[in-house]
Amino acid sequence: MKISWVTIDRFCQEEADAKENVRRQLEHTGKPLRSSADSLSDDELLAKLRSFGLDVDRDGVERLCAGALSAQEVAAPILDKLKLDETTVDWVWISLLALWQRWWPDRPSLELLDDKIQAGYDQDENDPHAAAVTWLNAWSDVQWLCDATGLSSSEEFDDRFPMTQSLFNWSQDLEMALENAGRDDHEMRQALIDFCEESLRRFPREEQLLTENRRRALAGAYFDAGKTEKAEEDSTAVTVCVSVSVSVRTSV
Repeated sequence: MKISWVTIDRFCQEEADAKENVRRQLEHTGKPLRSSADSLSDDELLAKLRSFGLDVDRDGVERLCAGALSAQEVAAPILDKLKLDETTVDWVWISLLALWQRWWPDRPSLELLDDKIQAGYDQDENDPHAAAVTWLNAWSDVQWLCDATGLSSSEEFDDRFPMTQSLFNWSQDLEMALENAGRDDHEMRQALIDFCEESLRRFPREEQLLTENRRRALAGAYFDAGKTEKAEEDSTAVTVCVSVSVSVRTSV
């Protein structure tokens, strides 16, 4: 299983926040985390990159990141070429990511998508509606990244973009959040319809149970929206899908 650098950093940060001995160990070893860049200005981050042998200004960083889908994929080949110690290796990625986040916050990337998804989980406990809004924004990034890479399944996406939460699992949490928010909000109900339709279109080869559940959610949203014919169509599709599956299992 692949683990992205942003996920490793997230786990380290959570441990450091929760355990004093971990925080002290990180400070003792000099290992930086993403939060280490928070107090540094853009010029200071650029100066760090230049101190590691990268002759870059803002335009240079933009050229490095042009067409990239994560700061990790920008940093990795740089690290392969330069002989850097472990601390410096971390700082290259952290500096590039911090500048990306500040200068191009609307440009999708693995790391910024991961941030949005985790932010939604943080919001979900106290403000589920805000979490649904945050996750819809993240879903837009998922679609953009799929279009950029030609991915057509959550399995392919999780392999290409290993997030803290898998797309397979998170998409089900998003579906549930939209269902809950859509009970008394017609815009969220429509967002659920749009999400279900688009995910079924984009990922036609998902696991059967996920597909069945998503079709049920879509049928329920159609029904709540007064689109009874559409609701019946999807209910019928689920019934046929289940019948075929049972038939196949029985024959085997």
